[in-house]
Amino acid sequence: MTDVAIPDLAAGYGARTRRRLILLAFMTLCLVMSFVYDIATGPGNYPLSVVANVLTDPMSHGARLKVIVWDYRLPVALTAVIVGALLAVAGAQMQTILNNPLAEPFTLGVSAAASFGASLAIVLGFSVIPAIGGLIVTLNAFVFAFATCGIIMLATRLKGVGSETMILFGIAIFFTFSALLSLMQYMASEDQISRIVFWMMGSLGRASWEKIALGAVLLAVALPFGLMRSWSMTALRMGEATAASMGVDIARLRIEMLISISLLAATAVAFVGTVGFIGLVGPHIARMLVGEDQRFFLPLSALVGALVMSLTSIISKSITPGVIYPIGIITALIGVPVFVSIILSTRRRSLS
Repeated sequence: MTDVAIPDLAAGYGARTRRRLILLAFMTLCLVMSFVYDIATGPGNYPLSVVANVLTDPMSHGARLKVIVWDYRLPVALTAVIVGALLAVAGAQMQTILNNPLAEPFTLGVSAAASFGASLAIVLGFSVIPAIGGLIVTLNAFVFAFATCGIIMLATRLKGVGSETMILFGIAIFFTFSALLSLMQYMASEDQISRIVFWMMGSLGRASWEKIALGAVLLAVALPFGLMRSWSMTALRMGEATAASMGVDIARLRIEMLISISLLAATAVAFVGTVGFIGLVGPHIARMLVGEDQRFFLPLSALVGALVMSLTSIISKSITPGVIYPIGIITALIGVPVFVSIILSTRRRSLS
């Protein structure tokens, strides 16, 4: 019986792995299609064939279309993909180390901290690092988001602090920075308020090739780093006691992942402003499709997050012709139902 069971187990594992690889390839194809359609969508609608020609040969349809595609639409579409992947990977890692499906940079106050940092620059002209010129808002947002993740990371070193305490700590940070942000809005002029609100709603209009390069490099480092820790992260999802019995250094693993999360989340928020729930939706969908195996869960989370963000970019330009809506509004409308469904499903599991 044992001789028969082992080949069956190996065959089942191989079939499961192939299905997951096919799923990753299919999601990649969907992302490429959405990316190209995002470039083709805008105030002037161009056929997909024309956009594809300009992407492969910039001057194939004249200088005007080259400028529209390469200087405006392509950076925005790439930023949507990269920021979506950054937030989704950060959310996936955060949910794993905290063992909570509701954890993500937005719900734990990272985005609120970044918004407060940006408002300090807008209202008071305060810069964390002096003499940085036009980067004051972006850099302030990054520093405050990174510092918030650092505070959460330090909380893990306190004795007796578990994942539930860290979640509550993150919620307290969220409300603290939300109150401080309201104070900044109260002190601001009409023009400054409009700039703060624009930041809080999130916008892909801040896209630039420098930001795209930085985000791509960070993603290229963070994703393989997470995959190298995939065995330990998967073991951690089975419980801290089980992971410890398997030789996983839980404290070190959490610190390493929180550093990764800090860089990913802070960079994404500094690039586009407050964009909520991408770090929740991407991992949630990936978990439903491939489970907790981090070898597939992490890359699929990145692909789903990038795809959702790309589709959000398309929707933002398609609701009203000639008008581009803030992406933060659309991601919230998408994320809130998912957030509620996770709460209800968690409650059903606890009652059963």
